[in-house]
Amino acid sequence: MDESFVETLELTFEISLVTTGILFFLSIPLAYYLAYSKARFKHLIETFVSLPLVLPPSVLGFYLLLAYSPSHLPGSFIQNELGIQLAFSYLGIVIGSVLFSVPFMVSPIQAAFESLPVSLKEASYSLGKSGTYTLIRVLLPNIKPSLMKAIVLTFAHTIGEFGVVLMIGGNIPGKTRVASIAIYDEVQSLNFGVAHQYALILVSISFAILMAIHVLNRKTNKHML
Repeated sequence: MDESFVETLELTFEISLVTTGILFFLSIPLAYYLAYSKARFKHLIETFVSLPLVLPPSVLGFYLLLAYSPSHLPGSFIQNELGIQLAFSYLGIVIGSVLFSVPFMVSPIQAAFESLPVSLKEASYSLGKSGTYTLIRVLLPNIKPSLMKAIVLTFAHTIGEFGVVLMIGGNIPGKTRVASIAIYDEVQSLNFGVAHQYALILVSISFAILMAIHVLNRKTNKHML
């Protein structure tokens, strides 16, 4: 394996890990709100959260590219006032990956919260515990399998992203070139051997991730029984 090959894989895994970490901490309060809130506009928020599941990646990538552009807001403000370039950058890809992978982290956690007995939360409140304490020390420990499932699904989804990454990141070696883009690029150049190496690694990782999900589902089912 040459240096560029390893560099591409390292960048792919790094972006996936960063995206998964960001979403984990953002999704827990969001999933908690969606699970327990009775606000009228909650369904509107749920729709926005689920939108990436049905929205073509190129569409999201296109609008993100417009938003990143220094010719439009908020891109012009971010670049001119903060000196940060989002288009065709590492940060831009991370933001796009976070937005595109939101439902894969939020949905399993929300479903897990909704499956918990209401009495569990009420018992904690009756003992004088705060909402934050109840969430961290009571609810989250009871949905560990679902948390792991959400993490695994998000990581796997981010690794395989293509359309959004290509639109907002391009194909800059060492900066925005991830494995999915590299496979496409190598096939276009008729370098099927290198494309096969990338693909084989991603297939192996995907297989391992699916196995992990099946194990987690089995543990969850046993826990429910």
